[in-house]
Amino acid sequence: MSLKPCCLYVSLLFFFLSPTLVLSDEEDNLLQGINSFRQSKNLNPLSKNDNARCMADEIAEALENKACGTMAGPSIITSSTQPRYANYPDILKKCNIDINTTADGVVLPVCVPKRVATLVLTNYTQSSYASYLNNSRYSGVGIGKEDDWTVVVLATSTPAGTFSNVGSMVRMGWSLLVVMLIWCGL
Repeated sequence: MSLKPCCLYVSLLFFFLSPTLVLSDEEDNLLQGINSFRQSKNLNPLSKNDNARCMADEIAEALENKACGTMAGPSIITSSTQPRYANYPDILKKCNIDINTTADGVVLPVCVPKRVATLVLTNYTQSSYASYLNNSRYSGVGIGKEDDWTVVVLATSTPAGTFSNVGSMVRMGWSLLVVMLIWCGL
C-alpha cells in the first residue's frame, strides 16, 4: 500500500515539472500555432532560438509605446539593412549576437490590441507574413511580446542566420583549427 502514494507523488512531480505537458505561456502557444501551420504545409517545425528570442524581446520593448499604425511589414535583415524598429547595434550588443550571423534573418512585428491570441496567430498565418512562415529556409524562432506588440524573429541554420553569440563564432573557429591539426597529425 505504501507504493501507491509514492507513485502518486512521482506522477504529480512529473506532471508539474514537465514542460511539454503545460503550455501556459503565450509565446509557447503562439509557437505551437505557427508550427501547426507549418506542419499543414509539410514543413519542419521551428525550434526555439534563445538569441532570436532576446532580439524579439528587445524589439517588442522598443515598440511598446508606439501606436499600432506606426509600424507595418517585415524587416528583412541583410548586411546592408537593419531593422528599423529600434537601435539595432544596441540590441545586438545587449543580446551578445554577432552581426554577421543575422543577415539571413527576418523580423515580423504584429500589433493587436490586448494581444488576443487567435488574432495574433491570424496576423502571422493569414497575411503577407505567411510567406515567411511557409519558407523552409527558416528553422529557428524567437518570440517577444510587450503591451499590444508581438515580435517574431525567424532564424536559419546557415551561418548568416543563426543569431549566434559573438564568442561562439570564435570558439567554432578554434574548434575547427584543432580538428584540422589533429586530422593532419600535427
